Amino acid sequence: MPSMPLPKSGRVADFAVIALMPLFFASNLVIGRAAVAQVHPWTLAALRWWVALAILLPFASAPLHAHRRALARDWPLVLALGSLGMAVSGGVVYLGLERTTATNAILIHTSSTVMILILERIFRGRAIGLRQMLGVALAIAGVGVIVLRGDLGGLLRLELNSGDIFIAVAALAWAVYSVSLRAPSLARIPSMPLFTAIVIGGVVVLTPLMAWETWHTGAFPTGGRAWASIAGLALVPSVLAFSFYQYGIRRFGPAVTGMLLYLMPPYGVLMSVLLLGESFRPFHVAGMLLVLPGVMLATAPAGLVRSLGGRS
Repeated sequence: MPSMPLPKSGRVADFAVIALMPLFFASNLVIGRAAVAQVHPWTLAALRWWVALAILLPFASAPLHAHRRALARDWPLVLALGSLGMAVSGGVVYLGLERTTATNAILIHTSSTVMILILERIFRGRAIGLRQMLGVALAIAGVGVIVLRGDLGGLLRLELNSGDIFIAVAALAWAVYSVSLRAPSLARIPSMPLFTAIVIGGVVVLTPLMAWETWHTGAFPTGGRAWASIAGLALVPSVLAFSFYQYGIRRFGPAVTGMLLYLMPPYGVLMSVLLLGESFRPFHVAGMLLVLPGVMLATAPAGLVRSLGGRS
């Protein structure tokens, strides 16, 4: 969590901490895929963040009060971040998981790292060289292979899986969230109160959607299994993953932190196969062989790429 002291042994220790982040994020798509069979998407997203907020508040109340004026000045941005990070990247993901597999979702969502790079180029003037452009092209091609399930004719026939499209929209929202989190006006606010304020913004947006969904469907989770899934989503991919992610962005920047998300596919696919019994099909292999090298080429620091190239 953001208020916990991190190891003081330098960048290696910092990387070790945030290396757990992609495992935690991948668990959201795996647990979420199982949970949407019992809980409707907007309700799942809202309850996930309500429980996460209950976990955070005992630690965050004092920092929130201390930074209340700075947060109040930036409330439109905080609300927008809550909408992007918790509502769109939460509820829309679960809408997608009702219609597609966790394996597809994990591989498509990995493209958010490339989207971050493109957005940083557009809004922050980040330079993009030939290597990065090649990586972007490979990653986009890999996502296309997965969305089309290896069948180019599906595009011509407009036979696209709506679940995959929802996941792609959520990935874009996540990229916008990541870049917006580096707004200069937020730099003076510590991670704990900022993250908690963003969660509050998220539940403000999600709660009316949950109320509408409950009224429309007449269903609300009551079983122990459903609430166990909600609790797991609240703790692991919410409090822990987002806390580590925010620390990584502030310590290394969104592009480098986003690079670690390339670990989501091996983590997530393994969990999907072992825990959900999903099949890992040939188009998944083809997509992964395009997405992962593409993400690494697009986002890896130049020094690392040169080092790896010199060893080959």
